[in-house]
Amino acid sequence: MSIHKEVKRITTFVLQEMKAKGEKIAMLTAYEYTLGKLLDQAGVEILLVGDSASNVIAGHETTLPITLDQMIYHAAAVVRAANRALVVVDMPFGSYQGDAHEALRSAIRIMKESGGHAVKLEGGEEIADAVKKIVDAGIPVMGHLGLTPQSIYQFGTYGVRAKEQEEAEKLLHDALLLQKAGVFAIVLEKVPAKLAQKVTASVQVPVIGIGAGAHTDGQVLVVHDMLGMTQDFSPRFLRRYLNLSEQVTTAVSQYVQDVKAQTFPNEKESY
Repeated sequence: MSIHKEVKRITTFVLQEMKAKGEKIAMLTAYEYTLGKLLDQAGVEILLVGDSASNVIAGHETTLPITLDQMIYHAAAVVRAANRALVVVDMPFGSYQGDAHEALRSAIRIMKESGGHAVKLEGGEEIADAVKKIVDAGIPVMGHLGLTPQSIYQFGTYGVRAKEQEEAEKLLHDALLLQKAGVFAIVLEKVPAKLAQKVTASVQVPVIGIGAGAHTDGQVLVVHDMLGMTQDFSPRFLRRYLNLSEQVTTAVSQYVQDVKAQTFPNEKESY
């Protein structure tokens, strides 16, 4: 008899059960195999192959430049790493905004070519038709409201969203519309904690917050930020659990010194 506990795959159904039980959901971004495997082994329930790869992997200023092909490449690597986590793939800017048919084609490509388990779209009422079409085709969809980085040039700022009553009401309205369209979960980014709490209580699907307070059903951070690999991004909602940038720089500097001093490799490290 095997002493290893069988790994139970996280599904949209499991996440729904977690919300019902009040059990919080942990989600992090992942873009490649090696780190993805570590996150999966550490017990993260959802791995988001975020279009934030455009920033932290490719060095772009915004999420807009990353392509569908590039997202599929990153997603396939993460899928190969994940034995337990649900892998959600961001649909990049331009792959779903045109019309619902284009959105469905893009979502099908992601699912077939990457092996991902679900897709994520930004926006509310304006993309509800696309969400419904994708869900009707059997593809799970996660929504994303509040600060939607693909619309950064429209907003003109990365500031907190929905502070005014009108925008707050629209956000709640959009959350209910997304639920009706069939999303299995919603990300709320940079909105007041009280509003996030209200939305979480108003919808039956799990709500994952980033800069949305403690009363959502779960939390998400960009893994490069929470591990301290990035240094130039310090929003209020970010907690750095490591200072990897310092540790990596120290280790690499030591390696450079050892190579130049001819202390690496030593006799034991040679054949």
